[in-house]
Amino acid sequence: MGIPLRPVAAGSVYREVAPPPALADVLACGWHGHTGWARPLRVLPDGCADLVWDGDALTVVVTVGAPLWLWVPASSSRVGVRLRCGAAAAILGTPMPELPAGEVRLSELWGADARRAEEVLAETADPDGRREVLERLVARRSAAPDRRVLAAVHALGVTARGAEVAEAVGVSERALRRHLVHAVGAGPRQLHRVRRFQRFLRRLDPLAARRTSLAGVAADLGYADQSHLGRECRRLSGSSPAALVRVAEKFQTAPAARGDDHGHDLPRHHPGAL
Repeated sequence: MGIPLRPVAAGSVYREVAPPPALADVLACGWHGHTGWARPLRVLPDGCADLVWDGDALTVVVTVGAPLWLWVPASSSRVGVRLRCGAAAAILGTPMPELPAGEVRLSELWGADARRAEEVLAETADPDGRREVLERLVARRSAAPDRRVLAAVHALGVTARGAEVAEAVGVSERALRRHLVHAVGAGPRQLHRVRRFQRFLRRLDPLAARRTSLAGVAADLGYADQSHLGRECRRLSGSSPAALVRVAEKFQTAPAARGDDHGHDLPRHHPGAL
């Protein structure tokens, strides 16, 4: 799901928690949110997939190459867990290109297991308990993500050089692309664009506070110039960088403690981290 740019805003609340250590390789975080007013929620692409319980259905939400709009009613509560970029295909048991962008009922993929989980979630009263139900559901999946894919995802957060990444993880460029398309739904170049855009989103807090410039952030993140950053923002969010900064000023700011996209990075102890 989309990460609100401010944890608390106008009656809406969003909180993330670290996953259990045993699931740190496959889960970026768990989260719960409550909307203060009915509105379309813009979900920005991050290459991850979320398992989301909205009080009625358990769904998979996928965003890769473009923003997604979901209608959220007033006083609505949702609980979810975020599968790491590169881990979703193995956990879901489905190649990511076969999943449409947006929401898919998990029971269409997991059948009776997902329906039983929905029954348990409906009987669980508090967000922490529901999140634990989702964590146990993920823990029961026997498949493990390809560590080469996780390492490549991590590396593509900072470089667009597919050949170097392929060599570092021990596969050919063609194999790297094939593995990433299967696991993420995007090739190396597209994944790098999405990961770099996520790093930009983590910079909205200082930008909103006028402590740095868009041109400086663009250079720091490896964009050719501020115009390049602007084109990428419009493609991946539907808004200009300045518009995103204004949203940060008015409603939301990125959680300061998370830094540059750590929620998608491999755990520091992960043997695949580059």
